[in-house]
Amino acid sequence: MTALPPARIKDPVTDMPADPRVEALVKEVIGRVADKWTLLILEVLEEHGPTRFTQVGRHVGDISQKMLTQTLRQMERDGLVTRTVHPVIPPRVDYALTDMGRTLAEAFCGVWGWAEANLEKIEAARADFDARARP
Repeated sequence: MTALPPARIKDPVTDMPADPRVEALVKEVIGRVADKWTLLILEVLEEHGPTRFTQVGRHVGDISQKMLTQTLRQMERDGLVTRTVHPVIPPRVDYALTDMGRTLAEAFCGVWGWAEANLEKIEAARADFDARARP
């Protein structure tokens, strides 16, 4: 296994460099969750609870079946969702957030509240910027 470089951030409690594994995990998780599909799936499963594969896709909207499958598989691999296959015909597969997935959803879905609270300020800042940027 390749050694990780020292962490660039400090542990807020000890003021010592953070565990580089933690820093690497944070970067990886943020990169994955910053992916719009993961964030939207987290929101769907947080709001609707255990949901069938096809319903997850409908709630997310405008996601290909391939991308939905890839995203759900990665989320399952990371321990964020569980996949339950029901032995019926036609096959039925449900996805649900794990406890870890719920805590991540709570942390990142706060972005929706932040966006709602700051929507008008952001739109005004963009309009101001665009007006200044025009020749």
